[in-house]
Amino acid sequence: MIYYKTIEEIECIRNSSLLVACALAEVAKLIQPGVTSLQLDKIAEEYIRDSGGIPAFKGFNGFPNSLCISPNEEVVHGIPNNKPYQEGDIISVDCGVLKNGFYGDSAYSFAIGEISEEKRKLLRVTKESLYKGIEAAVYGKRLNNIGYEIQTYCESNGFSVVRELVGHGIGRNLHEAPEVPNFGKRGSGPKIQVGLVIAIEPMVNIGKKNITHGKDGWTIKTSDGKASAHFEHTIAVLKDKTEILSSFEMIETALKERNLTIV
Repeated sequence: MIYYKTIEEIECIRNSSLLVACALAEVAKLIQPGVTSLQLDKIAEEYIRDSGGIPAFKGFNGFPNSLCISPNEEVVHGIPNNKPYQEGDIISVDCGVLKNGFYGDSAYSFAIGEISEEKRKLLRVTKESLYKGIEAAVYGKRLNNIGYEIQTYCESNGFSVVRELVGHGIGRNLHEAPEVPNFGKRGSGPKIQVGLVIAIEPMVNIGKKNITHGKDGWTIKTSDGKASAHFEHTIAVLKDKTEILSSFEMIETALKERNLTIV
């Protein structure tokens, strides 16, 4: 059952989502060759806790860390470790926060130093596809319009969309109904109603759409070893507009101040 949120609940989710954005901005300040995912995880967790939040992922179904950090061919759910990143890597950083009883969730994919043109295009198209999906999340329309727009845009640019992993509703629980696929048939699915709060998160591969599951029980990788990217926003549907509750502005301000790649 889909639980539609009140204006007051949406504001609570916004506050949690903006804390996620601030934590990801702290990550953006450290992105460079030689940094490790455990270093990024530590700084994000400290920031979240110092700001009155709780890292949503830590302990969730046994996940050991506060961030999911997934480099290159890892799609999502990568476990932070001590391996230094190298020039040319890309990493997806997914962060969730619980604050005042409500969750926020967002993800951003970063370039480590100078990256290939192919990876740069992957990041750009994945991010643009997220906004294509958000534009389709309109009161009175159908839920699968979101996935249709994401899939069509990514495939028209020569990339593939992962099928097994989807976006989701969010609120008092990290994962709620409905599931929000990044593919689908336009005009199908539940009708979008006022108060719908969902996390839209395209996961897009350079190569084939197929994935494999790592031996650690968490890490999802592309089956062909080619790179993948991931961007995510939490949004709320109102009668006259759709609002993005999370933000990339602080992340990109931090990157810009360091003259780093923004797609």
